[in-house]
Amino acid sequence: MSDIEEFQSQRERLQSLMLEKADRNMKRFLNLDTQVYLDGALPAREKELIGLVSSLVLRCDDCINYHLVQCHKIGLKEEELVEALSVGLIVGGSITIPHIRRALDSWDQLEG
Repeated sequence: MSDIEEFQSQRERLQSLMLEKADRNMKRFLNLDTQVYLDGALPAREKELIGLVSSLVLRCDDCINYHLVQCHKIGLKEEELVEALSVGLIVGGSITIPHIRRALDSWDQLEG
């Protein structure tokens, strides 16, 4: 099992656990998180890229991997991914480089 497959499996298991134990506030937050990424004034595709870059700047590898999976599902091209990661590098600085390396490795795994 690749690292990204392991991430997806673990995330699914932990998300189920969270939903099982979640109170109303957690469930509301999770619903809001789902709703905000749907098509609106901005297409879902752009919102996923925004989420990816934001996650990169915040240096959250789990969040980066989540958005990479979503970007892959919607057919993002590698050139688009690299440009988005470049925006994150400019905003976040050199501290994002290790996260970019791991993101590109995850992308390669998704591409198979």
